[in-house]
Amino acid sequence: MSGDLHCHTRLSDGSMGIEDLIVLAQKKGIETIAITDHDCLAGTVRGKIIGERMGIRVIPGVELSATDSQTGRVAHLLCYLPDAPDRLEGLCRKNQVARKRAAQYMMLKAGAKYPVSNELIVKCASGSTNIYKQHIMHAMMECGYANEIYGEIYEKLFLPESPDYIYVKPTFAPVEEVLTSIHDAGGIAVLAHPALYDSFDLLERLIPMGLNGVEVWHPSASKEVTDRLIAIAKKNKLLMTGGSDFHGMYGVKGTSLGAYVTPKTQLNELVGYKSRQKRLAKKAAESAAQTAALEAQAAAE
Repeated sequence: MSGDLHCHTRLSDGSMGIEDLIVLAQKKGIETIAITDHDCLAGTVRGKIIGERMGIRVIPGVELSATDSQTGRVAHLLCYLPDAPDRLEGLCRKNQVARKRAAQYMMLKAGAKYPVSNELIVKCASGSTNIYKQHIMHAMMECGYANEIYGEIYEKLFLPESPDYIYVKPTFAPVEEVLTSIHDAGGIAVLAHPALYDSFDLLERLIPMGLNGVEVWHPSASKEVTDRLIAIAKKNKLLMTGGSDFHGMYGVKGTSLGAYVTPKTQLNELVGYKSRQKRLAKKAAESAAQTAALEAQAAAE
């Protein structure tokens, strides 16, 4: 079966709790999901336990925020199946602090334009590890200034060309540091949605640094972009993943769970990737040892 490997919960900027998300997956017949909250691994253990109870495989994951040091743009790396997730906690805390600082400024700016209190925004973000744009918009809806998350008020506050633009970009860790941290934690590093952040140049730069995969199937990727990503992945022997980037009612396009998935073949490749790499490394070590032994024998003769 295929799997939706890009799902957010209330722990970051999704609207659904972990259990509700897993129940939804069960109802829709989706047997595998990955919970990939932003800079937060808190849902992985609980998700796995609830998933086992409901017959849903929940793959541990996290979507780590980063900064492309060459362009200054935001980049996201998905980390799957880390052996030592605790090694990512420091990076997650660092990114969360950056988000909190940016959120404080955004709340002040929002309050200067609309009589909405910080307390209400924080209440709308209840259960999340941070304050996101969606929570500010949720508060706007509660106050009657907006009737939807993504509409006229959102465009007024969060589109860069708007004179009332309030978004403050957090300063995240450099993408190279994030990639190294994922590997240090024994995780699989996948570049998230290259089309969404126009990070094709970054993709090419990360491949020789040890990037393991790329997110191919995503709401932001047209058929042409998807085909381009498949070609890049095949050429460079990268894993291919996919997911709906599900956020519940906080989703930009109202994308449903399972609307974009990782096909069965690619899902199996991801799950078996580390075992395969260990076998290849063992085989290479044995081959090197045999070569060294033959060379030593030849030298002795």
